[in-house]
Amino acid sequence: MSNYPGRIITKNPVTISTTQASGIWTLQQALQAIRSGVWPGIGSTVVQSFTGSGYWTAPVGVTQVDYLVVAGGGGGSGGGGGAGGFLTGTATVVPGTTYTVAVGAGGARGRSENIPSGNFYGFNGADSVFGFVTSTGGGGGAAGPYNSPGNYNGASGGSGGGSYGYPNAATGGAGNTPSTSPSQGSNGGSHATVGTGNATAGGGGGAGGAGGSTTGITIPSAGAAGGAGQASTLSGSSVTYSTGGKGASSTAGPNPRTAETANTGNGGNGIDSGLGYGNAGQSGIVIIRYVAPVISTVSFTSTQSYTIPAGVTSVDYLVVAGGGGGSGGGGGAGGFISGTAYAVTSGNTSTITIGSGGTAGTQTSASASPGTDSSFYTLTASGGGGGAGGQSLVVAGLIGGSGGGGSMGSGTSGTAPGGGGVSGQGNNGGSAITNSNPGWCAAGGGGAGGAGANAGNWDTGNVAPYGPPGGPGLSSAITGQSVMYAAGAQAYWSNTVSANATANTGNGGGGSRSQNSASVGWNGGSGVVILKLNYN
Repeated sequence: MSNYPGRIITKNPVTISTTQASGIWTLQQALQAIRSGVWPGIGSTVVQSFTGSGYWTAPVGVTQVDYLVVAGGGGGSGGGGGAGGFLTGTATVVPGTTYTVAVGAGGARGRSENIPSGNFYGFNGADSVFGFVTSTGGGGGAAGPYNSPGNYNGASGGSGGGSYGYPNAATGGAGNTPSTSPSQGSNGGSHATVGTGNATAGGGGGAGGAGGSTTGITIPSAGAAGGAGQASTLSGSSVTYSTGGKGASSTAGPNPRTAETANTGNGGNGIDSGLGYGNAGQSGIVIIRYVAPVISTVSFTSTQSYTIPAGVTSVDYLVVAGGGGGSGGGGGAGGFISGTAYAVTSGNTSTITIGSGGTAGTQTSASASPGTDSSFYTLTASGGGGGAGGQSLVVAGLIGGSGGGGSMGSGTSGTAPGGGGVSGQGNNGGSAITNSNPGWCAAGGGGAGGAGANAGNWDTGNVAPYGPPGGPGLSSAITGQSVMYAAGAQAYWSNTVSANATANTGNGGGGSRSQNSASVGWNGGSGVVILKLNYN
């Protein structure tokens, strides 16, 4: 009897998907399917926490994510600030689709004083967003003159801000505004009528309950408690978010202050000492969790924390920094570093930093700013150097991952060197050399694949390309498709450069398009980090 020859024993076509695989498979065929990320039931849990705004692209094979979206908490004043909206659930996503991530800032603090003027509510927190899920910022705590009658209601929001006033009763702001199901928050606390010479306040609402209210003649030392928050284990441990801020009190108030911790969405506490300033609300957070195929590529286009999935022992990587801005000279590309089999530890959480592109400069007055660094673990790519600029000056390009192009002003002579590039990450910017023409002379920015072109008499006769080109970039196929990154930018007077560099490419920003006016160049492109996960 001969051995089974390794073919599928079925007369029907074999179906391969992420949920089922029909037919009879050899071990080799099964392993090939696992490595391709299509064997059913095989995957690794990935948790990504966003503490800043950016974008997320659903990896191949990922169709569902669990999410937590917490908005910024409202600022405290007299009343406690309402907590940022708290929404958690499961959403369907489309592989390859890019989704917006916005992390809401906490609302600024307010103030209540013994004078008719100078009193203002705490500001509402800002919304947080993941794709089509939006949590609303918490409502600000109310404010009002301590010695001027009035009813000062808390502001509405994800959770409502607490009331404040004298001697009339007032209500807390409405929570769950706008309405969501399940609810994203609760109402702020209210207060009853108080006696002459007294004032009181409600606590800010929380995701887990309404803010504390006061009844009767109560002086500020009562300190109504903020509404309870809600716990989430999506990050891997139990963390409580979206607690309402405590209402105004003296430092001897019996209720505890709400923790002032960033990325919790907590509302700001009310005034500590009867009168004065409250406390700012806390920023929000977005956390997602999903099961990725065994072999997958994860792209990071904004700064965030990332936990290495279970079973991953090394990664192939691409780290590109932000490109420098353009001025007269072209901006240098962000540093480009790549490699394979970089050792990592499963379960380790670290911050992945994405560099921003440099801001453009004005050709006749200022050089552009450099891009900023991108990093993963111990790997850091340096931001690209800004292109040089300056009226009637000899200005060197800025150093960086790749250097910015040099620039010489009208009537100057000599050499304006390009900025130096970082060895192993990029190349030098081009130099601007003796300019015998009345106009400007500026050079191209360096790229990951080569130096920027020097400038001499490129502008003579207005002949295309109207300025020295930037150095070429380098391509990477880490995502499965070959993509060019980290190209240096062309220098000034370029009709071919008409926009800021593309985001998440690390390309330098182009030089300005006019040699005879104080025109502005273009911004550099932000960086990117891409990891290919290697399992045991």
